[in-house]
Amino acid sequence: MHRFTYRPMQQTLLSIGQAAQLLGVSIDTLRRWDSAGRLRSIRSGPRGHRYFNRSDIEQYLQEIDTIARNWAESANPVIPDPDVYCQTRDVFQARLEKLQSAISEIAPIETVSLITAVAGEIGNNSFDHNLGNWPDIPGIFFSYAMRNRKVVLADRGQGILTTLKRVRLGLMSYHEAMKVAFTETISGRYPETRGNGLKFVRLIIVKNPFSLYFQTGDAQLYLKKGDKELDIQQTQTVVQGCFAVISFEELV
Repeated sequence: MHRFTYRPMQQTLLSIGQAAQLLGVSIDTLRRWDSAGRLRSIRSGPRGHRYFNRSDIEQYLQEIDTIARNWAESANPVIPDPDVYCQTRDVFQARLEKLQSAISEIAPIETVSLITAVAGEIGNNSFDHNLGNWPDIPGIFFSYAMRNRKVVLADRGQGILTTLKRVRLGLMSYHEAMKVAFTETISGRYPETRGNGLKFVRLIIVKNPFSLYFQTGDAQLYLKKGDKELDIQQTQTVVQGCFAVISFEELV
């Protein structure tokens, strides 16, 4: 006789409300993802309620940055899912407020304001320096996973090298451009202010329990609390514009 071992549902499955909360999206959004095959549910009970495997949710949370990176690197990009795509600055600002609210549930107010400021600076840079000059898809990919304390942004803009060469004609590589962007004040005049904003980002990261991964073109930077020097390395893959992952520690 086959022996069935009972395991409580909550140990392996999550209700749609629980899954949506972990993902930082609405229940309606998660229903759309299920219908589109992005995250498959398991139907149970006479009313066919949706449940999700915890392992599937956790895997997806780990892959948010992979999804954004693949989009930024793609030779044939498509417009991202509406839930992570900010075509205009207004959409980005509205979702930035939602990020602020989400962080406030798990972190003190100083962390909320600083992480929101870093994400806002990086996202607004994308709009400021690509306005009217997007190579293909305008806007940015913007998502976050509070379970992993991770915020992800990406764009398919011109990148830091092209932006800074407007005022630094001698720049020849993404490595050089990234170093200038994170260490030097370029100009106070619009639109040549990209480097100034990233200096601000660097200052916040190195003084707090945060970390930043940033890539533009074939140059990548990993920055964390206490770093006095920039560790910029060349990558084998090329990001069309910029790709950033902001992480912060669990604080109470």
